[in-house]
Amino acid sequence: MTSSFEHLHTQVINTLNVSVEAYRHTETGALHYHFDADNSENVFLVALRTLPTDSTGVAHILEHTALCGSERFPVRDPFFMMIRRSLNTFMNAFTSSDWTAYPFATQNKKDFDHLLQVYLDAVFFARLDPLDFAQEGHRMEFSEPSNPASGLEFKGVVFNEMKGAMSSISSTLWQALSKHLHTGTTYQYNSGGKPEDIPNLTHDELVAFYKKHYHPSNAIFMTFGDIPASEHQAQFEVRALNRFTRQTDTLRAEQQVRFTQPRVAEERYAYQADNATDSADSKHYFLLSWMLGDSIALKDVLEAQLMSGVLLDNSSSPLQKFLETTPLGSSPSSLCGVDTSSKEIVFCCGLEGAKSDDIDAFEEQILALLQHIVDNGVDQSLVESVLHQLELKQREVTGSSYPYGLSLMLAALPAALHDGNPIELLDIDAVLNDIRTHIVDPGYIPSLIQRWLLDNTHRVRLLVAPDSDLDANKAQQEADRLSKTAQSLSHEQTQEIINLAAQLTQRQEQQDDPNVLPKLTLSDIPEINTRTDVHQLNDTVRFYPKATNGLIYQDTRFKLPALSLDELSLLPLMTNCLTELGVGDHDYLTVQQQQSACTGGLSAFSQITRHTEGHLAAFWGLSTKALINNRASAQDLLNDTAHKVRFDEEQRIRELIQQIRASVERGITGNGHGFAMSAAASHHNELAAHHAIQSGLISIQRIKQLDDSLNDSEQLSALCHRMEGCEVTGRSPQRSPLDWRGYILLRLALIY
Repeated sequence: MTSSFEHLHTQVINTLNVSVEAYRHTETGALHYHFDADNSENVFLVALRTLPTDSTGVAHILEHTALCGSERFPVRDPFFMMIRRSLNTFMNAFTSSDWTAYPFATQNKKDFDHLLQVYLDAVFFARLDPLDFAQEGHRMEFSEPSNPASGLEFKGVVFNEMKGAMSSISSTLWQALSKHLHTGTTYQYNSGGKPEDIPNLTHDELVAFYKKHYHPSNAIFMTFGDIPASEHQAQFEVRALNRFTRQTDTLRAEQQVRFTQPRVAEERYAYQADNATDSADSKHYFLLSWMLGDSIALKDVLEAQLMSGVLLDNSSSPLQKFLETTPLGSSPSSLCGVDTSSKEIVFCCGLEGAKSDDIDAFEEQILALLQHIVDNGVDQSLVESVLHQLELKQREVTGSSYPYGLSLMLAALPAALHDGNPIELLDIDAVLNDIRTHIVDPGYIPSLIQRWLLDNTHRVRLLVAPDSDLDANKAQQEADRLSKTAQSLSHEQTQEIINLAAQLTQRQEQQDDPNVLPKLTLSDIPEINTRTDVHQLNDTVRFYPKATNGLIYQDTRFKLPALSLDELSLLPLMTNCLTELGVGDHDYLTVQQQQSACTGGLSAFSQITRHTEGHLAAFWGLSTKALINNRASAQDLLNDTAHKVRFDEEQRIRELIQQIRASVERGITGNGHGFAMSAAASHHNELAAHHAIQSGLISIQRIKQLDDSLNDSEQLSALCHRMEGCEVTGRSPQRSPLDWRGYILLRLALIY
C-alpha cells in the first residue's frame, strides 16, 4: 500500500482463488479493489458513474471521444494504435446505462505499464477536440461535402452506430421497457443515444459532462493478477491522482419511486414484411416486467435468480413451458429473466410473434399461472437443480469472451457503483448455504413469487406493435429537420459546414507519429512454453489435467461422412434441437430436469474444416460441464444424448424451430457485416460456401421456409424422419449417411 491510499479490508474468496483487497485514495476518495491472484494475466479497469439526463448519448459519445487523444499522447487514435504496439489479451471500453468503463488485460508486465499510461491519460486528461466530437458524435455535412446545393446529412460514428442499434428489435424492446419501468430516473433514457436526439448535444455540453463525471472522486479502480496493489497505486498516483482534489458533488443513480398500481404501455417498432403475403397481425411483442429488490443486496440477488431459475431455467420450468407452448405467441421473448445491471433488480417475461388482441389473455394467464404455483408449490427437485446451477456458476473459473479477471470485476462492479460491498457479490457461499436451508420449506419459492410478483404493484405490461411506416416517418422527419436547417443557414454557417468537412478529411489523412506511444520490442517478449499437458488414455480418450475449482468438462466428438447440401443445411438445425429433445425412454421435459440437476447444460455443435490434403471433414459433438461429484451422471447423460436422442417428439421439434426462427430473425440487424462477408467469401472456396449455407443468409431463408412449411403435419413428420437419419419411402426406412451413431468417438476430454 502507498501512503496515498488507505487500506479498508481484505477478504479471501477460496472458491475463486483470489484475495480481494479494498482501498480508498485519501485525497480524492477514489476506490481501488485489487483481486490478488496467482495469474500472470493482469487486468485493469477504471469505471465512472455516468448518469445521463436525456437521450443525446452524451456518455456514449464521450467514451468514443476520450479515446481520440490525450494530454501525453496527442495522436488521433491512440487506442487502435496501441492494439498494434501491444500484446494485450483484451482492450475495450463500455458504456452502460449508468456507468462507463475502460478495461484492458495483458500477460506482459511491461505491456501492462504501457497500456496503463495510455488509459489513465485518456480517461483523466482527454483532449476532447471539437473535430473528434464531430467525427465520433454527430455533425451536419453536405452529401457532396463542398457543394451546399447537394443537401444536408447527419453524420457521426455514434449517430450511425445507434441508428443501426435501434433498428434491432431487442434494443427497441429494452429501451421501451426501461422508459416505462424506470420513470423519473437516469435509466429511462437511452444512454447510447436516440438517433433523433443525438444532434441536440453540443460540444460544450460534452465537456461539461466530462468535467463532472470523469473525476477520481467518481471513479472506481479495479485490478486483477499477480502485480501487487502497491505497484498499481503508485502508478495511479503519479500518472493521474496527484493532480486532483476531492470533488464535493456526489453522483449516484436515483432511487426509483415505486408505482402504487401496475401500468400499461404501448410502443412501436419498425417492421418490414418479408413478402406481399406476410401479415403484421401476428408480429407483436408482449412483456410483463417487475422491479424487485436492491441489486447490491446479495440475498435479494440470489433469491431473485433462484426464483427466475425455478420459473424459466429450462423447458420443464412452469413459466418457460407456458411461454414455449402457448398458442398466444410463437416463442418466448429474448428478455425473459432477471437483470441486475441497474440499481434495482428487474424480472421480465414475454412473448414474441403474438397478436395484439391477445395481450389481456397473456397477462391474465401469466398471473393465473403464478397464482397456481403459489397455491400448489413447485417440484422440490426443480428448486434443488436451480440452486445447483447457481453453485456451478459460482465455481466456474472462466471468462467466456472476457478474461477471467475482467469477468470478476464486472460481476462486482454494480455493488461498488451503488455503495454496496462488491466482495459480497463474489463470495456467495454463506448466502447459498443459508438459502439451501430455506428451500426445504415448500412455501419458500411460493413466498418469493407472492411478494415479488403477485403483490408487487411496480409492474408494467408492455405491448410493442409493428409499424410498417415508422422507418419512413423517421426518415421524413429527419429530412424535414435538415431541410429546414439548410434553408435557415447564413453564408457564414454554410461555409463553416464546408470547412468542417474539409478539416475532418485532412485530420483523417494526417499521419501521426506512432513513437509518441510506448511499444514493446522483441526483447520484451519472454520465451515461454504454455502448452497444456495431454494424456492419451487410449485410442479415443484424451485427458487434460487442469485446476478447475471442482468442475469437470467433457467433450465428445464424432467424425461425419460426406454430406449432401441438403444434409449440410440440416446439420445446424439438428445441433440446435439435439439437447432440447427427449432421450431414450424419457421425454424432453424429464431430460431438461436431468440436465439442470447434474450438469451446467449440454451443448451440441458441428464443424466443417479443411484437411491439409485439401478435402473437407465434418465433425459433430456434444459438450458438458459438471461439479466433480456429478461426473458419472453427466457422463451418462452425455452418452445417452449422443446415442439415444429422440426425434419422435414432433410437436417439440415444431416449437423449437419456431424459436430458432425468431432467434435468427432477431440477429439479422446486428450482423449485417457478417452476412455480407459470408456471402462474399462463399464464392472463393468450398469451405466458405459450406459456412454460408450453414450460417449465412441462405440458412435464414431456409429456416423461414421450413418453419412455414411445418404447418403441414406430413411435412413435420417427414422432417423428423430426416433428422432421425431415415428416408421416408415406400420401402423400409434406410439409414442415410447423416446417421452419426455408428461413427467413431474421436475424443473425450475430462478436465479436473
